[in-house]
Amino acid sequence: MNTEEYQALAELFKIFGTPTRLQIMYTLYEGEKCVYDIAGELGMSQSAISHQLSILKQNRLVKNRREGKTIYYSLLDSHVVTIIEQGLDHIRE
Repeated sequence: MNTEEYQALAELFKIFGTPTRLQIMYTLYEGEKCVYDIAGELGMSQSAISHQLSILKQNRLVKNRREGKTIYYSLLDSHVVTIIEQGLDHIRE
C-alpha cells in the first residue's frame, strides 16, 4: 500500500469509530429507512441523525433516494455490509 491508501483506510476506520454512526449503519443493514424512522428506532433527534447521515454519505458509506418529500437512506453497497459483518464476527469470537 502507498501513503495515500494508508491515509484513506485510516479515515474509513475513523468513520466506523463512532458508536452513533455504527448504530445508524446497523439500522440501515435491515433495509432503507428515512431519518424519522432511524431517529425513532435509536431514540435520537432527527437533526442528530441527519448530521451523521451527511457524514456517512460524504464518506460513501450510505446513499439516498427521494420519494416525494421523503429521503430514504440505505447502505451504499455490499462492501459496507461486509465490513459490518466482519467486524461483528471478529468481536463475537
